[in-house]
Amino acid sequence: MNLESKKVTINKSAEDTFVFLSDVKNFETLMPENISKFEMLGEEKFLFALKGMPEIVLKKKETTPNSKVILGAAGGKLNFSLVADITEIETNSSEVQLHFEGEFNAMMAMMIKGPISKFIDTLVTNMVPTI
Repeated sequence: MNLESKKVTINKSAEDTFVFLSDVKNFETLMPENISKFEMLGEEKFLFALKGMPEIVLKKKETTPNSKVILGAAGGKLNFSLVADITEIETNSSEVQLHFEGEFNAMMAMMIKGPISKFIDTLVTNMVPTI
């Protein structure tokens, strides 16, 4: 299952946006209002839970300076990744789009598609005033 968020324009350089997203503790400020738990589990890993959903642990897996940050599931039964693609528009302007990629059976995919789509759109929308 592959899902994409909308693209948003950030009034910061691609480098500044990359630095912000590379520091996983900053994801706490991007979480939706219905977050029930956020806990750092190390410099590269955090746990979060949304009301009514199980806890999820994400770990920074890979980065490409100023253009990509990849977070992936760290343990658990589900294997997926959350990719932030950063594109420089101008010196002090960049564009970000999130991609969710995971392999799930048809039943699971049907159940999580809506909530995950809403979640990644909320994350990217919250980037605009935050970064």
